[in-house]
Amino acid sequence: MIVGESHSWSLVDPNLYIDLTYTMRFAYAASVLFATLALAAPVALQKRAALGDIDILQFALTLEHLENAFFKQGLSTWSVDEFVKANFTESFYSQLKYITHDEETHVLYLEAALKTAGATPVAACSYKFPMTNPHDFVALAATIDGVGAAAYLGAAPLLTSKSYLTAAASILVTEALHQSATRNAVGEVPMANPFGTPMGANAVYSIASQFITSCPDSNTPLPVKPYPGLTISQGMPVAVNTSVSFSVDGQLPSAQCYITFVSGLDILPVEGSVSNGMISAEIPSQVSGQSYAFVTSDNSGNLTDTSILFGPAVLEVTPSSPTFDLSIT
Repeated sequence: MIVGESHSWSLVDPNLYIDLTYTMRFAYAASVLFATLALAAPVALQKRAALGDIDILQFALTLEHLENAFFKQGLSTWSVDEFVKANFTESFYSQLKYITHDEETHVLYLEAALKTAGATPVAACSYKFPMTNPHDFVALAATIDGVGAAAYLGAAPLLTSKSYLTAAASILVTEALHQSATRNAVGEVPMANPFGTPMGANAVYSIASQFITSCPDSNTPLPVKPYPGLTISQGMPVAVNTSVSFSVDGQLPSAQCYITFVSGLDILPVEGSVSNGMISAEIPSQVSGQSYAFVTSDNSGNLTDTSILFGPAVLEVTPSSPTFDLSIT
């Protein structure tokens, strides 16, 4: 496998954005959760006009509705005693209650902002989350929190209002704190990557929409579409410099295609190897923590609606041992 040149996220088309939904996490639990999800059938995708501020607020509210419903379902399903029996602490259970409070507050804040702007806020949808025990819930929470943070980070360059940008950055910080708490609770390194990973709206929606079963007809349609699905074939976490295989929701092209890994600010195309309907590639050494993989038609590192064929799949990649230079002061 040949790893392509590392690219900065600045090369990504800032007009491309995704919606919401879910991804995987934590060893065996993650692989089971991922196997239960399937994206919608492939759709024709075209490059869309840049999202406006109101579109972005509605998109953010859609994601916050999902997170609000998810955390409330988890806390209403399992008691503190059941979390303790699953090897979580009472202190962590208390943190989950704070996270739930935060998500509800985000919903109320965004609804108020949209009403002030003269828009009708989108209402909550109906959801289905693949979790059967407290561990499933916390593992999935870590993934969803990471996707939420990636959505806010990716949307930031598109906001024209400085007030909205400040609010989005403020929520982003809180989402990152949530993910740190949940990652730590399932034994993952909270700060596995020196940088957050920005994700476009269509990529985020490709993940989030897997949890959405239906939405009110009265909701304003969002200008986003999911990409055809990409599913990892092995359990999480995975390691750098090892091969990882994926199945796709559709048929792989006969022409050469690539697995493009997105991790922090790195966009890393790797030549894909196709066999028996699966595509595999070696994970580059720069990939760390919650990262994402796309099947792309080229190795330019420029992720667009035309270059993305399938994805994203969510990966949990074990970070390498930390290094630092004590002479740098």
